[in-house]
Amino acid sequence: MNSKRTVYAGNIAIGGPNPVIIQSMVNKHLDDSGKILEHIDILKEAGCQLIRIAYPSSEFKRDFSYIVKHSSMPVIADIHFDYKLAIEAIEIGAAKIRINPGNIKKRNLKQIIHVAKSASTPIRIGVNSGSLESDMLKKYHHPVPDALVESALNSIEFFRENDFEDIVVSIKSSDVKFMYESNLKLAEKCDFPIHLGVTEAGGMMRGSIKNAAGISSLLLNHVGDTIRVSLSADPIEEIKVAKIILKSLHLYNGAPDVIACPTCSRTTFDVIQIQEEVEKILEHSKKNITIAVMGCVVNGPGEAREADLGITGTPVNCILFKQGKIIFSGTKEEVMDKLVKEVELYEEN
Repeated sequence: MNSKRTVYAGNIAIGGPNPVIIQSMVNKHLDDSGKILEHIDILKEAGCQLIRIAYPSSEFKRDFSYIVKHSSMPVIADIHFDYKLAIEAIEIGAAKIRINPGNIKKRNLKQIIHVAKSASTPIRIGVNSGSLESDMLKKYHHPVPDALVESALNSIEFFRENDFEDIVVSIKSSDVKFMYESNLKLAEKCDFPIHLGVTEAGGMMRGSIKNAAGISSLLLNHVGDTIRVSLSADPIEEIKVAKIILKSLHLYNGAPDVIACPTCSRTTFDVIQIQEEVEKILEHSKKNITIAVMGCVVNGPGEAREADLGITGTPVNCILFKQGKIIFSGTKEEVMDKLVKEVELYEEN
């Protein structure tokens, strides 16, 4: 059920046969364009491919224009109620805009569509459970999946009636089950690219789990073309979690993976500490390498045979193994130094 259509936000292809795109959102104030551009560069280096920025007022037109012009990745303008700001963002040169059509009058939507079509600017139709149209709430009483899907499909139909099909669609909810059911139903009824995310998911641990549950379940059902992991945390954490989700599903190769066994009575060295050190070593790596941290010598090399590299050991000695075969033995410090060198030398087959 992957979308058949491809939409371009700047040079980024969304949908069709293309890889799932990672995006995030700037959380800094628009009047500090220099800091925003620095932040965008950091997010791009971490693996972000599209950046969304709220454009709340024409007061920030000059700053927003500067950011769009100098950003190292395509900028999506996030508009909530004022159709004039949507038009302004398109004219400034935003690579894509995000609107909730339920918050904008039809006659004003037509103006947005006309300008977007002239500029070849794609539009993301956003539907949220917290901002569903009054007629949908009257019909369904609550923002249930069927209401969210009907709202999205009505908006799609309106855009198509106005000869505009450069569309990405998103249905978001803070309820993971609603988000999953809504997007599954949406994918059955439209072939436009779909953006996935669990809105208002919460902090690092809770939010990561909610996003992983909702996003992964849909991607495994071949639904979803671009994702944002919404967290009440530094946006850099959103990128890290997004990469781990995609890596776990074999949908991303630009990052390493660390597998580590849970602690148990057989554990013979500090798995938790070693695992944290390995994660730190790989923090900025973009190599498609898998490293295992195993708790005991007996099971370590065998259970992690498929890993590119692995560490296990005893309270006084550590060993480094490569694809199941021991290649080095020594103190923890010596083995960690050897691991760093092996990672540097690693080349994908």
